[in-house]
Amino acid sequence: MNSFERDRQKAKMYKEMYPAGTRIELISMGNDPHPIDGGTRGTVDYVDDIGQIGMKWDNGRSLSLIPSEDSFRKLTPEEIDAERDELSQDDDAPVQTM
Repeated sequence: MNSFERDRQKAKMYKEMYPAGTRIELISMGNDPHPIDGGTRGTVDYVDDIGQIGMKWDNGRSLSLIPSEDSFRKLTPEEIDAERDELSQDDDAPVQTM
């Protein structure tokens, strides 16, 4: 198998493992000059044809993950439920007016 075919297979695998909407937490970012901080969470937007994972980070950034260089993990269903509960509690908070 040549390197092109190997990269294509990796990209296909990542597309199956991390479909759009998957929630991820960054552990650490490789050699990026302006990395996202570890512990930041985000949502997969897409996986491109070379296997980079396009992200929409909760801090507003959109830097892609490179699986061979960056360390990250999928959030568990329980963590996703906890995030939803927290968001719904924030929505229920009374709005203060001046």
